[in-house]
Order: sequence, then C-alpha cells, then structure tokens
Amino acid sequence: MFDTHRPYLASVAYRLLGSVADTDDVLQDAWLRWRTVDHGAVEDPRAYLTRTVTRLCYDLLRSARVRREAYVGEWLPEPAVVEEVSPAERAVVGEEVSLAMLAVLEKLTPAERTAFVLHDVFAVDFAEIATALDRSPEAVRQLASRARRRVGEQSGRSRPVDPAEHRRAVAAFTAAAVGGDVGALVSVLAPDVVWHSDGGGVVSAAVRPIFGADKVARTVLGLGAKFVATGETTLAPALVNGEPGLITRDVEGRLSGVVGFAVADGRITELYVVLNPEKLRHLEA
Repeated sequence: MFDTHRPYLASVAYRLLGSVADTDDVLQDAWLRWRTVDHGAVEDPRAYLTRTVTRLCYDLLRSARVRREAYVGEWLPEPAVVEEVSPAERAVVGEEVSLAMLAVLEKLTPAERTAFVLHDVFAVDFAEIATALDRSPEAVRQLASRARRRVGEQSGRSRPVDPAEHRRAVAAFTAAAVGGDVGALVSVLAPDVVWHSDGGGVVSAAVRPIFGADKVARTVLGLGAKFVATGETTLAPALVNGEPGLITRDVEGRLSGVVGFAVADGRITELYVVLNPEKLRHLEA
C-alpha cells in the first residue's frame, strides 16, 4: 500500500523541502510509522499518508530555517537530474518543479509553503491541511492566499516557457561559454540576469548573487577559461528538475556541479549553480 503512494508522497515532500536527502528521510520515517498503524482502520490511506508526510516535513522546515541562517553563501535546493518520466508517472507526481520555483518557495514561511504546495499544487482541501498543521481551515486559507500572492510577485521572471525555447537558450549559452564568445554570451543573457551559486562553504562559490549580464558573462568566461578550456571540467546537457540544464564533471568523471536556468523571452534570467558536494551525492548514487 505504501509503495503505491510513494511517488506522490515523494513529490509532495520534495516540493515542501527542496532536498532529496530530506525527502528520503521523511519517506523512510513515514513508512516506519505506517507499519505500526491498523490499516483496516484507515479509511483513506493516501490522505492519511499525506498528513503524516506533511507533519514530518513541516517540522523539518521549521528547524531548517534556523540551520540555513548560518549557511555559508546562498542556500539552493538540491537538484533532481532525471530522464523524462512516463506519462503515467507524470500523472501521479505532476509536472517537475523547477529550481527557480523551489528557490521562490524558500522565501515563504514553513506554514505558507505547506499551505500553498498542498492546496495549489496537489489540490488538498483546506480542512485536510488544517488537520496536518493544527490550525483552522480559515487560517490555512489565509496562509495559502498570502503565499500565492508572494509567489506571484517573486516568480515573474521564472515562469515556465516552451521547452524548445528553453533548450535553445541553454544551447546558445553553452556554445558561447565554451567558445569564449563574450558577445554571444551577453546576447543570450537578460540585462538583469542573476547568477546564484551554492558551494555550502565546502567548495569555492560566490557567497552572494551576481547581478547583470556583463558581470555574469565575465564570471562564466573566467570559470570557462580556468576549468573548461584546461580540460579540468566538462559540460554536458541534462534535464534539471524537468528542464534543460547542464551538469559538470571533473577529470575523473565525477559529478561536480549542476546548473539550472530560468528563461524568459528567449534569454536567461536566472542561473542556479549547485556545487555543494553534499547536495550532489544523491545523483552520483
């Protein structure tokens, strides 16, 4: 029974936490709790398991806010790099959530994020969410409304675009970066593009966002000259959270980075560069 709902529960937990490792831990804990329950007394297993996973995630989110305040540099979500799923699987888990949207969700409070994700993404009714959060349905409705407004304000630059348009922008970026063509690189970057990177204090990375096409282009070309041109790093296309992106590998073939992109009007508006080895370990496994 638990395995039947596992893809759905994993999708809920990942959207709530932005961490593959934490998602796995939550699912393991939920499974252990499910084993101790009288299954015959559970009228709706999916709803019961959703409440269980929600409570576990909510507790983790509240403790994570404290930990992330002490994090070195920007905290970015753990990326999911996978092949396209089947239509049947997509019907169960819904569309992939982009790194850009996960970064927007990080701006919400734990309660706002939980209410928004469960109601607006997974169509869980407010009464059910209220039970999981120990709040009234009206309070949860207000949380979701406030979160919806904040997401709308934050995600204007990160709206989904046609996959072909997204793929062309990433391909143009890659060609310009590898070729060292500053003009071509600036032309594919939005004037107000933002570079986000997460090294977690473990590997070298900018601790603050880099703003503007010129500065981002110089950053990209500097890294390209230091690592790609020397053969220390290779770039390869990949689906990052369901969207065209890039992965990097070192000279020994080990995964060293994942790059997600937000695209609007044919230009790249945001880059999300995840370099923290702790956030890539699940991909190598």
